Amino acid sequence: RQHDLLRVGADAILDYDMAAANALVQVTGARVPLAGAENARLIAFRPADGGIEHLAIVIGDPKRGTPVLARLHSECFTGDLIGSLKCDCGEQLRGAIAQIGEAGSGILLYLAQEGRGIGLINKLRAYGLQDQGFDTNEANERLGFEVDERVFLPAARMLALLGFSQVRLMTNNPDKVAGLERLGIDVVERVPHKFPSNEHNRFYLSTKRDKSGHLL
Repeated sequence: RQHDLLRVGADAILDYDMAAANALVQVTGARVPLAGAENARLIAFRPADGGIEHLAIVIGDPKRGTPVLARLHSECFTGDLIGSLKCDCGEQLRGAIAQIGEAGSGILLYLAQEGRGIGLINKLRAYGLQDQGFDTNEANERLGFEVDERVFLPAARMLALLGFSQVRLMTNNPDKVAGLERLGIDVVERVPHKFPSNEHNRFYLSTKRDKSGHLL
């Protein structure tokens, strides 16, 4: 502290996400019957000193020591809550819950990483750029962000706290597989998680396939 100013180094800023993820603890949980999975329980996680909150939806009684059917889902206000047709997030969320419910047990991690980590307001700014003809990747970059700002450490930490080290991961994104494996989670199987496109999200999905390597 100098001249009543608090100095924060660039390294501390860059390391914030990692430090927050490492500090996650299980805070509370409750049974919450869901459409498609009535035997569900929500478990909340956040750093011990407060901060960003993430949720685990545990369906059934998945056994520790065996690969658990799992989905990592980044929150999407527009797709999850109000039914936006610009993405497939709502279908992926509800489809994952239904699929895990049909399987009998599994976990969905609902991660506070809106807009691939750029937040809701910046996502809306990116939507504005998309209306001008930029694809989703170009829009993020024009706003000064990486194509994908998410980190996978919160998910790995939550899985470890829940007692799981092996997953059958529901994803079309090879980066999620690689990201979890780098953090010590054994992805024994990638389970495809595809849904039909519509006229509003077709370009978005083709960009994920052609530029980001999603297996669509």
